[in-house]
Amino acid sequence: MKRLFALLTAALLLTGCGYNDFQRLDEQSKAAWSEVLNQYQRRADLVPNIVATVKGEASFEQDTLTRVIEARAKATSIQVTPETLNDPAAFAKFQAAQGELSTALSRLMVVAERYPTLQANQGFRDLRVTLEGTENRITVARNRYIQTVQEYNVLARSFPTNLTAMAFGYAPKPSFSVQNEAQIAAPPAVDFSTSKP
Repeated sequence: MKRLFALLTAALLLTGCGYNDFQRLDEQSKAAWSEVLNQYQRRADLVPNIVATVKGEASFEQDTLTRVIEARAKATSIQVTPETLNDPAAFAKFQAAQGELSTALSRLMVVAERYPTLQANQGFRDLRVTLEGTENRITVARNRYIQTVQEYNVLARSFPTNLTAMAFGYAPKPSFSVQNEAQIAAPPAVDFSTSKP
């Protein structure tokens, strides 16, 4: 009888302390993270086709293509495991590599606008639309992950569930941050002076 009472008491304590919420949110964050990875992989898979199409433009800037290829290689070389979610340094490294690929692809698209024959290429236009759609999917997947991690982190830091977090080792998870935050925070330089010929 004492054993049954102890089990019931333990079950009530665990229910009220957020243990089940930690389990639910941990699984949700892993699922959201998997979707982020799927979308990043989808983008990485598009890069060789985009590069091959752009290489068809004889005078296209090789430096821009090289940056895209190197950024893709770096982004896909990072081994991502479920433990990455609990390692802020590994998470930041992964995020930086994905940011470099985003920047390189953006630069490629800007440079591609200067090549009318490339813009007229239906294959390139289709790839560009697919890339834009993938970037939108990445944004949606990241936002879902951010929301789930925010809920998890609030639970891990709030009393009394923070006691459960300490007891069971549920540390706050890293979240995505804004790339180049300092540049975004700085006001843009505006120059209204114009030089007249």
